[in-house]
Amino acid sequence: MLAEERFARILSMVDSAGSVTIAELMDELDVSESTIKRDLSLLDKDGRLNRVRGGATSLNGKLFTRDDSVSNRMELNVDAKQKVGAYAASMINDNDFVYIDAGTTTARMIPFLTNRSSIYVTNSLPHAMQLSVKGFRVSILGGEFKNLTEAIVGEEAIESLLKYNFTKGFFGTNGVSIERGFTTPEMKEAMVKRAAMRQCRNAYVLCDKSKFDNVASITFGAFESANVITDYTTKKYREKKNVMEV
Repeated sequence: MLAEERFARILSMVDSAGSVTIAELMDELDVSESTIKRDLSLLDKDGRLNRVRGGATSLNGKLFTRDDSVSNRMELNVDAKQKVGAYAASMINDNDFVYIDAGTTTARMIPFLTNRSSIYVTNSLPHAMQLSVKGFRVSILGGEFKNLTEAIVGEEAIESLLKYNFTKGFFGTNGVSIERGFTTPEMKEAMVKRAAMRQCRNAYVLCDKSKFDNVASITFGAFESANVITDYTTKKYREKKNVMEV
């Protein structure tokens, strides 16, 4: 089978299902794992699909109506998240007052944080614990604990945010779309994200390339309301002034 024929069949499978695994492609095309990995890397480089750990996802995006657990998401796109987290951590300056949103990409900031003069606020219990262990000054919002995403949400959390004025805020997201903005599947979590973003002088959304053109149920910010820090994206996003590719 010619390479272009394989490419066409791979793209057809990815676009039809939204995502596909390496094992599924090997079975369908009857080729080796190394060939599939090479093909996916080439198609990703050409901007024709998103190469993710264990397979690929479509550039056409998906509509998310439910969140996934932290334990599942923590193992996805690890290298990209670490790259984005390290860059975000380097942006924190002396005496910054920083909000860190719950999420698996924002979590990747914490090992790279070194600025001891900054103060941190978060709605994530694991984030707060890690920051405290590292010796940082940290406060956690009060409110309802959402076990699936390990985040503090609800009206009490929003009321807590109103007393703060952050120099910088770093947010996770389930989807990034020029038309739909930054989105997440659950209303209470979206409301906390929206409230926190409004309290930030500078807001940054951290995401790997798999989040682009995906849309979840609830929009918590317009695309122009924050800078986007990502590992890689396609031309239409790269041309936007608020997108930072690291």
